[in-house]
Order: sequence, then C-alpha cells, then structure tokens
Amino acid sequence: MLEVRGLNAGYGPAKILFDLALKAAPGEVVVLLGRNGAGKSTTLKSIMGLLRLHAGEVTFEGRRIDRLPTYRIARLGLGYVPEDRRIFTDLTVMENLEVGRQAPRADAPHWSPERLFTLFPNLGRMQDRLGGRMSGGEQQMLTIARTLIGNPKAVLLDEPSEGLAPVIVEQMAQTILEMKKSGLCVLLCEQNLHFAHLVGDRAYVIEKGHLRYSGSMAELERDDAVREQFLSV
Repeated sequence: MLEVRGLNAGYGPAKILFDLALKAAPGEVVVLLGRNGAGKSTTLKSIMGLLRLHAGEVTFEGRRIDRLPTYRIARLGLGYVPEDRRIFTDLTVMENLEVGRQAPRADAPHWSPERLFTLFPNLGRMQDRLGGRMSGGEQQMLTIARTLIGNPKAVLLDEPSEGLAPVIVEQMAQTILEMKKSGLCVLLCEQNLHFAHLVGDRAYVIEKGHLRYSGSMAELERDDAVREQFLSV
C-alpha cells in the first residue's frame, strides 16, 4: 500500500535522509526505529508531503504522491499523527473530531464517533472537555481519534508512546493492534523497543539518515548486535 524508494530529504540544503527504502502493507504494523535524531520524524514528514524531497519516490496504492501537497495526500486516505499532537486546545473533544472528519471510503474502515469512543472510553466521558484541559495521554488519544475519523487507509504515527505513563502506553499498544485488526496499514516511529515489540510486525532501523536494518520484529529481537549498535542508549 505504501512504498518509499531512494528517499533523500532534509531541511533546506541540510540533507537528513539518504536513499531510504521501505514498504508497508494493509493490516500490517511497520516500525521505524532509531535513536533520537536518526531521521525517523523526518521520514514521516517527507512521506506526508511536509518536506520537499531532494530525490526519490513515494507511492500510495501504486500512485506517486511525492509531488502532491499535503492536503491532497490526506484526501487520498493517508492519515498522520504528529509527535507534538497539535490538537486545538480551545475546542472540545467533539469539535476536534469534527475538524478531522472525512467522508467514509468504500475500501477503508469507517470510524464513527461511537466506534472511536469504544476504542477510547476516556474520550467518550469527556466529549465536551476542552483540549487544553486534558492530560498528555488523553491528548494523544484525541490526536489519533481525530486522524481515524478521517477514515484513512493508512496511518503514520510519530512516537505515539513518548512521554506517556506506562498504563497509557499499554492502552496505546492495544489501540494500534485494533487499528491493525481493522485492516489499516500502520507505519510508526519509535524509540521505545518494548512498545515496538508489542505492536510491530516488521522493523526498519535507521541511523543518521541511513537504513541499517530491515526484517521482522522477531528477527530483530534475536539480533543483539543490531540492537546494541544502533538502538542502545
């Protein structure tokens, strides 16, 4: 569903990513792992059209999207959950959801508010609460719910477990597994290896913008050398 080939990107003349290649399929959770500053978030922003590529191609359902503006990429059914959440703090939970709503797609899961409140019971109990009066974990849930109500076919998640309490991290893992069960294609960035093992099918490891590993999460779990060289703190 989603494929990246020869991706080179950065900020202005500063090159951050070098010839990255990755792919993700429907009903699959692919994890992009690496230390802080490795280029994980830059990869997602490049896929989503928030950064101009220096070179390479990004295809979504066989169609090139690397030359499209971000809003058109979103309308094709690619959702994005940024690391800094970016909820509207002066809008309520329901109003934030309305901002992200898109029409149902015949070939994608349909997410109504009722279904989202089943997935995120906390949000269901605070439909009229302002975003600015929610905890960090609740805001993260709202950000994901706002993306899902756009009925995407695939979702990019940037560091979904960062800064969350352990109990919320476990809830977030269950949420991603439910997204996978619904048939969504999920590509997420993570530093938390434990969280990645809970949700991931396959992994890519990048270091300083270069791809260093590609394989299943089970294979990565057995590869002490890769984890020690590229993921240990």
